[in-house]
Amino acid sequence: MTDDPTAWHRRDVGLVFLGDSLVNGLGDPRGQGWVTRVVARSQTDDLELTAYNLGVRGASSAEVLERFREECPPRFVGRGERRLVVSVGRSDVDKNVSVARHRLNLATILDDAASTGISTFVVSPPPVTDPSVNALLEVFVDAQADVCSRRGVHFVDCFRPLLGHDQWESDLAVAKVPDHPGQAGYGLIAWLVLNGGWREWLRV
Repeated sequence: MTDDPTAWHRRDVGLVFLGDSLVNGLGDPRGQGWVTRVVARSQTDDLELTAYNLGVRGASSAEVLERFREECPPRFVGRGERRLVVSVGRSDVDKNVSVARHRLNLATILDDAASTGISTFVVSPPPVTDPSVNALLEVFVDAQADVCSRRGVHFVDCFRPLLGHDQWESDLAVAKVPDHPGQAGYGLIAWLVLNGGWREWLRV
């Protein structure tokens, strides 16, 4: 028996972040990225949060789907609540993945998660410095929004709010890793996530 009577009432939540280098936080000189910032602001007295950052540099939506099936189950074992955050898209543009295939990969992740009682949250890729890439990214972001809307899944658009944003563009202009923000840019993504239904979804 525990000496802490409140421990019996704490929510035991497993929280997995899946995606590419932007989930990993590549380029942030403080090594936080947006994921660590969001997790830090999600701590409450009644929540026992076990968070896993599974961001992999260059991961496509197909690779994220594969890793969802292989790497998430052991991290959810024994958890009272299972929650998954997915953020993909930039690498699909680089690898010439079609929008239809991207939609299918994301939809499969969300549907498989729902069928096993995992609550999901999707974060779109942000804009980059190349207008031609941004034109493609916008199509992917719209597809993501539609996939999530059809399933009632929380979706945060990080593309349009940051497109043309002075601080975001300034951060990318001095980036040590092309198209990856530094501390300020990751802080902006974290703000969008935290104010995009995050607290309601996680119930904190």
